[in-house]
Amino acid sequence: MELLQGTLDLLVLQALSPEARLHGSAVQARLERLSRGRLRVEEGSLYPALYRLERRGWIASAWGRSENNRKARLYHLTPAGRRQLAAERRGWEAFSEAVDAVLGKGLGQEP
Repeated sequence: MELLQGTLDLLVLQALSPEARLHGSAVQARLERLSRGRLRVEEGSLYPALYRLERRGWIASAWGRSENNRKARLYHLTPAGRRQLAAERRGWEAFSEAVDAVLGKGLGQEP
């Protein structure tokens, strides 16, 4: 399933939300696991999103060790990122409710 840029930003912020410090491949794996295999984020989309979120100050990174003890860039949410995640979630919920309303009325029903 292909993702829009803003949606990917929301999902990456969410993947990092439980005080996680994850490298890019772990973010990718977490998103796939949380979506029960329905979302596959390609590296060509993920890493630009990570860099964009870091430039905006919503995530930060530092060199560390991955779960298999390899040197890796580990990403985590900043306080600004936690605030942005909350705002993005509210926006997504409003958008989702609007789409659900349209689809629910898609059988020729009007309010």
